[in-house]
Amino acid sequence: MGRASLNISRLIGDARRDVPGAMDRLLESYRNYLRLLARTGIDKSLEAKADPSDLVQETLLKAHQHFGQFQGQTEAELVAWLRQILARNLASLVRRFRTVEARQVDRERSLHDVLTSSSRVFANLIAANGNSPSHSAQRRELSVVLADAMAELSPAHREVLLLRSLEERPWNEVARAMKRSEGAVRLLWTRALKQLRPLIEARI
Repeated sequence: MGRASLNISRLIGDARRDVPGAMDRLLESYRNYLRLLARTGIDKSLEAKADPSDLVQETLLKAHQHFGQFQGQTEAELVAWLRQILARNLASLVRRFRTVEARQVDRERSLHDVLTSSSRVFANLIAANGNSPSHSAQRRELSVVLADAMAELSPAHREVLLLRSLEERPWNEVARAMKRSEGAVRLLWTRALKQLRPLIEARI
């Protein structure tokens, strides 16, 4: 079953009724989205100590364990709930490595704001790529669609889109991070967008 054809509301209901395999299928369909959020949400000073995939796995495990606490019916509500779990996991990561910031009571809220902001940037990228948010939102959450599409790109194309379009870094910083010239990363970014568009359109 393709991503665009998934009936998320029905799958949520099946998961609540303990239909075999329903919860696994439901939560697994957000792995790419959560990984992209984790990557953008991890502070640069913690990148060497934190693996986004580990954070995602922990988030999915907790979502599975506490699914009974989820009261929503739609994909938008589910995505927001998963973001909250990821934000708490990121806050725990910060507390493990930064005892000073552990005393900042607003840290978890600020991380949640970062993740929410990242989701808006994802949607803006899709809109800038020539798709209609109002049309696609009727079928899938835009940021989830983008994350799944980006997962099919080459590592270099995915990285340049993440650095330039999602993290909104200046070109010279993108070039330095990717160890390429500015001209090379600009060309790479243009090609990445061209490859991304049909992958998005196939899902909306």
